[in-house]
Amino acid sequence: MTSAAIDLSNVEKTYRGRIRALRGVQMRVEKGEVFGLLGPNGAGKSTLVKILTSVVHPTRCTGTLLDAPIGDKKALARVGYLPENPRFPDYLTGGQVLDLFGALAKIPRAERRRRADDLLATVGMTKWARTKIGRYSKGMRQRIGLAQALMNDPEIVFLDEPTDGVDPVGRREIREMLVRMRDDGRTVMLNSHLLSEAETVCGRVAIMVKGKVVRHGALDDLTRHSRRYEIEAAGPLPSGDHWRSLVHGLGAEVRSLGGAPREASLVVAPTDEPEPIQALLDALRAARAVVRSVRPVRASLEDLFLEAVQSMGEEGAGVGGQKGRDAAGKGAER
Repeated sequence: MTSAAIDLSNVEKTYRGRIRALRGVQMRVEKGEVFGLLGPNGAGKSTLVKILTSVVHPTRCTGTLLDAPIGDKKALARVGYLPENPRFPDYLTGGQVLDLFGALAKIPRAERRRRADDLLATVGMTKWARTKIGRYSKGMRQRIGLAQALMNDPEIVFLDEPTDGVDPVGRREIREMLVRMRDDGRTVMLNSHLLSEAETVCGRVAIMVKGKVVRHGALDDLTRHSRRYEIEAAGPLPSGDHWRSLVHGLGAEVRSLGGAPREASLVVAPTDEPEPIQALLDALRAARAVVRSVRPVRASLEDLFLEAVQSMGEEGAGVGGQKGRDAAGKGAER
């Protein structure tokens, strides 16, 4: 037994027509974490999830899922999956959909009814349980899809755009669900284009571009190089050798922000430690400058994402790319 829920190396997928969707993917997802799988359209995210859930066969794959080889049926029985844009029979009610998926997972009738009731309450769909799917909005279908992904009480859950079509209140509720799932010991792999939401709930992420993982790790580690303190001050800045020595010693940068009648300045110190900037603050106060704000700053997940995409020459690329690959995948595989 290992601490990894997913441990992959050298995963490749080439569709008919020499379309290379995955190019030697390596990835490790720890048990009990919410892990973000990010990337532009056509990066290979959905293909990777489909390989992990045995919907698509890889060209080459070395690794494990829940300590078993990829594709192992017993391991797959412990997996929950919400695909992007889930579709259910319009003539079934929400409650019947959950009962159907529970039956497919071989859950006893009494147990699946209890789970269905609990999950309907969890996703806020109890009063719609007897309404047919055909009358549901897109957001309501997403909620039912999330509930069905949990019917078999899975150890790991793959969620492909779980908040797509959900209103802001619903998105917050789903984020809270993800945190509860993590606290319950479940592993969650979240595939989402809403980077601000992923940043809120994911401890670690992988950013994929052109079928490769180009960034992988904890957000704190990935953003360490960008951490800094920004001090905004109004009025005259200190002068003299002592001030210049402080600024130079920290490798800080001083920028003018203008703003008459009291000109404002921004001092940017590239450190994530608060102690080194105390001398800067003391010098500013001694010069009678007004310290307006002191802000710890780091790159956002969006900044990391754009940096990764641009480093691979993918500016603005990939719209609709994954759909093309999935269509190609319906034919013979290479």
